[in-house]
Amino acid sequence: MIAPKQYSKIIWLHALLIMAIGLAALYSASFNNTRIGQAVFYDQLGAAGLSLFIMAVLGQLTYSKFFDIAYLLYAASIVFLVLVLFLGREAMGATRWFSVGSFSFQPSEFSKFAIILFLGRYFSQRRPKLSFNMTSSMRGLADDLLLPFALTMVSVGLIYKQPDLGTAILIFSIFLILLYASGISARIFMFFVGFLVVCVPFGWHFLKPYQRDRLLVFINPNYDPMGAGYTIIQSKIAIGSGQVFGKGWLTGTQNQLNFLPERHTDFIFSVIGEEWGFVGGALLLYCYAAVVYCGLEIAARHKDRFGQLVAVGITGILALQVVINIGMVMGLFPVVGITLPLISYGRTSFIVFAVMLGFLLSLSKKRTMF
Repeated sequence: MIAPKQYSKIIWLHALLIMAIGLAALYSASFNNTRIGQAVFYDQLGAAGLSLFIMAVLGQLTYSKFFDIAYLLYAASIVFLVLVLFLGREAMGATRWFSVGSFSFQPSEFSKFAIILFLGRYFSQRRPKLSFNMTSSMRGLADDLLLPFALTMVSVGLIYKQPDLGTAILIFSIFLILLYASGISARIFMFFVGFLVVCVPFGWHFLKPYQRDRLLVFINPNYDPMGAGYTIIQSKIAIGSGQVFGKGWLTGTQNQLNFLPERHTDFIFSVIGEEWGFVGGALLLYCYAAVVYCGLEIAARHKDRFGQLVAVGITGILALQVVINIGMVMGLFPVVGITLPLISYGRTSFIVFAVMLGFLLSLSKKRTMF
């Protein structure tokens, strides 16, 4: 049994290990990468330094400041998501970034934390009173379920419009996690989820052609082996060839011979699997599991409702991204463009996750808010 006062040390230790593994993998992924070069590594190195400073500062602050500005941050995230559609930089068919010189900012990453704070504050002030017999008033139904659902869907819709299906799915998944954690009736929750599952097949008509191709490739990897299925085929070859101990750092053939596209972002776990094998992949998963465990323990032990819910949201989105990304690169899930936290290249994502971990560090030191 781990003492509560050890949680911050465990989070720090394993976050540092994750960052170190990520930087080593990114260096390898960019070493012979003629398309991106090693500038991405040095960008990430700078983001890592800034992130450690942010974690240290936030870990010493009172988290009540996040409660006070939760709704403001949500509103700001919506403004950013609208503006990026008109003023953002387009790359690979998506408009997801603001760019000023060498600085870039991805609003959808900021929205992850903003929606967690928004829902955490909303549900902490309103415990859902809905029951399966529907004795609640229509006003209660609207306040407890439909209003937060609608406001979450604003973010989901704007992110999907970019298009960014993976992040849209993550945002909606966080809503479901925090809705359940808020105390809503389990039967009502299952009824709501069941209704959503019934609606899923209708979503096929709203998918972009390349998104449909990814789903078809998931069902049959050989559907388009030189097109939509190429990356996942190469990814599975890379991971499988690593076997137990891997081929060694900077010596992975799929990586160094440029057979594996997007290996610095969504498919960076393929580099880890090829060069460090099962042992390296298992070590990384252990580090993530340690952080998630501490986050859930902090949530369970905390006395403040807002702190509990935000801790659940942070650990939930961390665990979801890890499971979906690794499942994706191994062919267990469809490719939906989700990065591996603190590993994949992306300065905004790196810093946002550092902010989330800083929040957990703050919670680990302060048991109540008032």
